[in-house]
Amino acid sequence: MSRLEEIKTKIQGEFKNDEATLEKYSHDASIFEIKPQAVICPKGTDDIKAIVKWVAEHKAKDPSLSITARSAGTDMGGGAINDSLILDFTTHFNRIIRIDSDGLQADMDHGSAVVEPGVFYRDFEKQTLAKGLILPCYTASKSLNTVGGMAANNSAGEKSLVYGQTKDYVEELDVVLSDGSICTFKELDNHQLEQKLKLPNFEGQIYRQIYDLVRNNYDLIKKSKPTTSKNSAGYLLWEVWDKVRFNLAKLIVGSQGTLGLITRIKYRLVRPKPKSELLVMFLKDLAPLGDIVATVVKYKPESFESFDDHTFKLAMKFLPDMVKKMGGSIFKLGWQFIPELWLTVTGGVPKLILIAEFTGDTESEAYKPLFDAKKEVEEKFRVKTHVTKNAQEAEKYWVVRRESFNLLRQHVKGMHTAPFIDDIIVHPKELPQFLPRLNAIFAKYPKLIYTIAGHAGDANFHIIPLMDFKDPHNRSIIPILAKEVYDLVLEYHGSITAEHNDGLVRTPFLEQMYGAAMYGLFEQTKRIFDPLNIFNPRKKVGATIEYGMEHMITN
Repeated sequence: MSRLEEIKTKIQGEFKNDEATLEKYSHDASIFEIKPQAVICPKGTDDIKAIVKWVAEHKAKDPSLSITARSAGTDMGGGAINDSLILDFTTHFNRIIRIDSDGLQADMDHGSAVVEPGVFYRDFEKQTLAKGLILPCYTASKSLNTVGGMAANNSAGEKSLVYGQTKDYVEELDVVLSDGSICTFKELDNHQLEQKLKLPNFEGQIYRQIYDLVRNNYDLIKKSKPTTSKNSAGYLLWEVWDKVRFNLAKLIVGSQGTLGLITRIKYRLVRPKPKSELLVMFLKDLAPLGDIVATVVKYKPESFESFDDHTFKLAMKFLPDMVKKMGGSIFKLGWQFIPELWLTVTGGVPKLILIAEFTGDTESEAYKPLFDAKKEVEEKFRVKTHVTKNAQEAEKYWVVRRESFNLLRQHVKGMHTAPFIDDIIVHPKELPQFLPRLNAIFAKYPKLIYTIAGHAGDANFHIIPLMDFKDPHNRSIIPILAKEVYDLVLEYHGSITAEHNDGLVRTPFLEQMYGAAMYGLFEQTKRIFDPLNIFNPRKKVGATIEYGMEHMITN
């Protein structure tokens, strides 16, 4: 029995180290490849506690030991891969424990749910919608990701323009700490905080040290908070304490499993508006994009999304997949795409398609701002627009937007998606100045093929280049282009990641984004929670560009 296989005797779940499993877990949706030593599917909380304690006991003799939590493996920054132990939460930590809507009055806006991290959002949403509720911070990849990944990354999506990020919906978290103990993090008032500060155990030590850190550096922390509408870069220290309420759950959210292992989540849910109408805008020229966004946002759409001509053409090329995603047959639903197919054939594909969703309790409540926005956009910018006639027609635009990344991953042969500048965000008012300079950067790489999709209303764009990683020249472009784009984003006081988090790809740029003093607080935070560096090393702190380059995929 190998040293690692000792863990088998301490757990009820599965321990796997066969080559096929290790190969599968060497990848997520990023540009990196790192082979683990073993994959473990813990069967319960006791398994996780036992694994953490075993790693802590053996860490001194083998500093390479670590634990990386993984659910769906859809992380685009390399957050779900590592070279030691991978804990798969989808196998056994996949229960929806309860959805609390019973007894809610019909006019109440909120409910809640308690769920394990390995539950796929698509399954979760079916059950919440059956109760008339939804977790509104869902991602574009909601058919693929889990609710645990959403908490770990502080995810957001098309509804975040109105509803915010995952951090705004996490009410409680059960977390296994680095000493193998488990605690519940949630919002505390000052009296409750005082009780936590008195605890004689590791949990109390964490409370005391984090409280001192945020109190002694209060002004720096608040000043360092990004002012963009979304952000998942760094540790969210500014969310912990407002001098009235103290909440370590807000710190765990977005920490990418580097501070502890989440075993249970309590989410706040909302009631969605029953009526939804979609305004589609077709831009032949990107120059007025910033002004169009500013115009439409005035009318308060619930969602304001975009995808470019490359994405559009891919959708038409692989139309059967698009129809399948809509839940129907090519014969019944294929005709919905005839106008788009004709655009593709005739070469009339717009450079960018914007889709703005307006919602309300009644149709008139949704339609009024939609038509006001439509009128102003048409008059000011001479842009072609379209109002979808029914939910089925609207769905085709949502499917293309949500599936843009998967289309690239699954269908483009000989090239690989390269998400390394995939989640930039600035302030919408800066778009008229920012976008021409961003386009100028890409103009320096005329052979680079890339797609653009994202959340136009938030000025949050996902830029996904396509690359042949067998070509050393292509690989060498990545750190240079990333630096150029991030320099520009930070010049405009944006964030290098709005909702995808840091992982291996962006952690090396966090000190540049926040400054040495704030980055030092991130390092202290990691040491307070995880003094032995057990949890997901090289994420949030401690990563280098060189390490990432060494572990980049080669095919």
